[in-house]
Amino acid sequence: MRKAVFQMEPFSCPSCIKKIENALGRQAGVKDGKVLFHSGKVRVEFDEAQISDQQIEELIVKLGYSVYSRKVA
Repeated sequence: MRKAVFQMEPFSCPSCIKKIENALGRQAGVKDGKVLFHSGKVRVEFDEAQISDQQIEELIVKLGYSVYSRKVA
């Protein structure tokens, strides 16, 4: 399992959080996806054999959000 943190703008509404967390939860290989409301970070734990950090970022962008940086551990 790998972990990634995606830096975005701070969120202004709880529905944005649900939208991202629900989309991440439906992705094969994503074990956990958590949005940190005030910091604008999305933390994701995933199986890199099933999904890449690039694919996760692409999913977030398709939902209509901008990702400014990505850190993978």
